[in-house]
Amino acid sequence: MDKIVKTIAEELNIKEKQVENTIKLIDEGNTIPFIARYRKEVTGGLSDEVLRDLGERLTYLRNLEQRKEEVVKSIDEQGKLTDEILQAVAIAKTLAEVEDIYRPYKQKKKTRATVAKAKGLEPLAKIIINQEEKKPIAEIAKEYINIDTLSEEDKKNKDKVVATAEDAIQGALDIIAEDISDNAKYRKEIKKLCYREGLIETSASKPDEKSNYEMYYDFQEAIKFIPSHRILAINRGEKEDFLKVKIEKPEEKILNYIERDIIKGDTQFTVMLKDTILDSFKRLIEPSIDREIRSDLTEKAEDKAIKVFGKNSKQLLLGAPIKGKTVMGFDPAYRTGCKIAVIDETGKVLDYTTVYPTEPQNDVEGAKKELLKLIEKDKVDMIAIGNGTASRESEMFVADLIKEAKRPVQYVIVSEAGASVYSASKLATEEYPDINVSIRGAISIARRLQDPLAELVKIDPKAIGVGQYQHDVNQKKLAESLTGVVEDSVNKVGVDVNTATPSLLSYVSGINKTIAKNIVKYRDEHGKLKNRKELLKVPKLGKVAFEQCAGFLRIFDGDNPLEITAVHPESYEVTEKLLEKLGFKVQDIKEKEKLQELRNKLKTINVPQMAKELGVGEMTLSDIIEELSKPGRDPREDMPKPILRSDVLKIDDLKEGMVLTGTVRNVIDFGAFVDIGVKHDGLVHISEMSDKYVKNPSDVVSVGDIVKVKVIKIDKDRQKVSLSMKSI
Repeated sequence: MDKIVKTIAEELNIKEKQVENTIKLIDEGNTIPFIARYRKEVTGGLSDEVLRDLGERLTYLRNLEQRKEEVVKSIDEQGKLTDEILQAVAIAKTLAEVEDIYRPYKQKKKTRATVAKAKGLEPLAKIIINQEEKKPIAEIAKEYINIDTLSEEDKKNKDKVVATAEDAIQGALDIIAEDISDNAKYRKEIKKLCYREGLIETSASKPDEKSNYEMYYDFQEAIKFIPSHRILAINRGEKEDFLKVKIEKPEEKILNYIERDIIKGDTQFTVMLKDTILDSFKRLIEPSIDREIRSDLTEKAEDKAIKVFGKNSKQLLLGAPIKGKTVMGFDPAYRTGCKIAVIDETGKVLDYTTVYPTEPQNDVEGAKKELLKLIEKDKVDMIAIGNGTASRESEMFVADLIKEAKRPVQYVIVSEAGASVYSASKLATEEYPDINVSIRGAISIARRLQDPLAELVKIDPKAIGVGQYQHDVNQKKLAESLTGVVEDSVNKVGVDVNTATPSLLSYVSGINKTIAKNIVKYRDEHGKLKNRKELLKVPKLGKVAFEQCAGFLRIFDGDNPLEITAVHPESYEVTEKLLEKLGFKVQDIKEKEKLQELRNKLKTINVPQMAKELGVGEMTLSDIIEELSKPGRDPREDMPKPILRSDVLKIDDLKEGMVLTGTVRNVIDFGAFVDIGVKHDGLVHISEMSDKYVKNPSDVVSVGDIVKVKVIKIDKDRQKVSLSMKSI
């Protein structure tokens, strides 16, 4: 355990005590959001991201230790365990290294070497590898000819016959070739050389065929420099049969390294050993090393892609909600018509319809008439347009439409990723049993503008669609990572226990799907919950779950004003004492004037001194002060608001040098896609993100950011726009 603690502390650059304490909390069954928020004193204030990395590494390193024990036990049972093997296993840092050590002791399928061993040729292999025998090897090999001693039946079996001295020598060399291939020291050094000096080379499988992979039709890059998005692109090109992939290795150096270790001067064995080393490398080592390197590169690239995807998803989930507005959801389409749904400020559906302003019907006038009527009748403030097929044509229609409206209406483009997945889901059917599947998408688009988090938790996180190659990566890892991202986002914001859907509640720390449904059922049967303690009456929500979830659930208009904040019930007593010391009562946080007075007083607190007086940790006290200063505040209010538009741009309106304001829609390894109001998002390449060197685009921008960009290149044929964020 000490070793694991030390390793994690070094990797994450934190103190061993922080790691130790966090592991204890995880092992006790505490969730990451709970630890991050309410156990800061114990962890030294580690963030949810660091805690998730710590949890991942803990799982990996525990699996590694378990595998080491299994390998040592297996080798020991074979009677082949040595101090050298024990030492090698003890210092191995990865599962791959452990498997390399175990390789020679694994039960093997039939190979040329296992056949040779069964023929009794191991002693001859030892003579050759030791290179000490002065007698000609051909003479020694004759002693291993066994054809005369075999039964007639056995003579028919090639796997048992040693007919000539040449057969005996070849069999012995096959044993040596496999031993060389299984040598963990050699494999480690070969991999090191490949990572340091190797190249990834790709060529076209179908040179005359056009594809998205043309830049890789004749391509090479050093393994040590190749970025993860290129690894995943190459993998996809290979899978779709457009590319052939090869790893170019420093073969001469590898062969020299093995020869120096094996060959002892110039003897009768030198040439045959050189040939055997080459055979071992070409036939056995190279194919498996290629597989391992490709697999290792892919795993690292996938991990990076999953991290990018998680970061983008978090930004999208934490997008600023637009509250108190009646929204018209506009789900664009061509042939089947644009689906329209109007929802009030609480998310209740007021009206829905289908209009046909786009191809092939082009009923612009009919659509205008119907929607203007709805805008007036339902007092629509905003129109949320999905960004899918026919989005820009719909945007042009809406821009014209709102000029004729009697009331001020603005529109905004909303990501509709996953809306169709949600529309056809069991959950959508439960929510809107009497509403057609196609209309549900428009409701989802409208609601995403009002509260992105509450709406996006209803769909599979993979369908949010703000990453790169999310369908190519390890789906189990992706699902785990994204579930963590959603949990962190939901718990960061907090959830109104009296209005939240089961989908939203199920992401709250300590609450599973069953408990989430039970909370809603309890609410339906007993009315709104008046205080957090009442949660203990919900079936299956016991003391442990209560401790984990209570601080993240909000109760507005309840018995205790503290329950609109993230102050945990375990800190109520301390909070009341603090307020008393300052001359206030809990009820005062609900009164505007008193709250302003309280805010001023809270600013004057000497935190270390007050923490001692109250017998509470400084970090916990700081959190309580922050919550009392802004009771019921939604942390998403600090996020950039969506750009509201009332007119539309076409690619023909763009000119090089033009400066525009846009919304970052996606951040990837090589830059960011920015919605500037034309049909396709423009690309800000990593080299155009700043006047300074940028290593990682997500250090500069996040999904949802509002940025100023300059148009630097327009490709009208391919409908592509290149943008820059330099010196604007």
